[in-house]
Amino acid sequence: MKIALAGAGAFGEKHLDGLKNIDGVEVVSVVGRNLEPTQAVATKYGIAHATTDLAETLALPGLDAVILCTPTQMHAAQALQCLEAGKHVQIEIPLCDTLADGEAVLAKAQETGLTAMCGHTRRFNPSHQFVHDKIAAGELHLQQMDVQTYFFRRKNINAKGQPRSWTDHLLWHHAAHTVDLFAYQAGPIVQANAIEGPHHPDLGIAMDMSIQLKAESGAICTLSLSFNNDGPLGTFFRYIGDTGTYIARYDDLVTGKEEPIDLSGVAVSSNGIELQDREFIAAIREGREPNASVAQVMPCYRVLDALDQQLAAAR
Repeated sequence: MKIALAGAGAFGEKHLDGLKNIDGVEVVSVVGRNLEPTQAVATKYGIAHATTDLAETLALPGLDAVILCTPTQMHAAQALQCLEAGKHVQIEIPLCDTLADGEAVLAKAQETGLTAMCGHTRRFNPSHQFVHDKIAAGELHLQQMDVQTYFFRRKNINAKGQPRSWTDHLLWHHAAHTVDLFAYQAGPIVQANAIEGPHHPDLGIAMDMSIQLKAESGAICTLSLSFNNDGPLGTFFRYIGDTGTYIARYDDLVTGKEEPIDLSGVAVSSNGIELQDREFIAAIREGREPNASVAQVMPCYRVLDALDQQLAAAR
């Protein structure tokens, strides 16, 4: 299978690292904003083609699929471009930053019948898979999720500390992980509330946010997000259930008493990004809907849109 990667930044390289471990896959092109650093990534990973033009990549003979790791504001338009070119597409989270754009991608995916998947990595991390399997088996009934998504980001920089050409967003990007995961673990969301702190004078975004969710099952979720946290970075999930408490930190899981849980038998890899890419490739090969398909994650973006409207009305 011939795959192209658009967006050769910090997260794009995580996908390239994961794809190296998947049999029968060849990355044939890398697309980036500037040619010189894009060519450097291509050379590092032994990829023959590098360009700044996605259309040029889509025209390559034999190309099957594209993984988009480009800036958020480009996701929906580029996903449509890939689907219109007849290519399967995986869009890194978030799918969109407006609901209309997300619905347009869903409509195009349904029209073409191509595999369209969104990179909601939490569905694939072994830590969250472990909890999901317990819930699916009836061994755990989720009562509450308590989630902290914390960064220290006073400037527009990426995970490598490099300047960004776009602005990150607590609601449409970082909250998307938890909103989708909560619905995946607890069932459809029936109530959602949000409040935000002051907007940054230069970045123009809220630097702190609090979100409450309730599922049809009765489970609740409290999500705290901040770009102001000077401490451990990342997202930490506490699952409180009727038969146990679990704390997930990306691909690691402990009990509520900080006792490590062996996840070695949960999946073929301990890397959530690699597992996400394995699902994308398997779904294409098997002609089936992938976990985290655009159709499956759209309810998350409908909730985000409702929260966005709430926040706008309160300003």
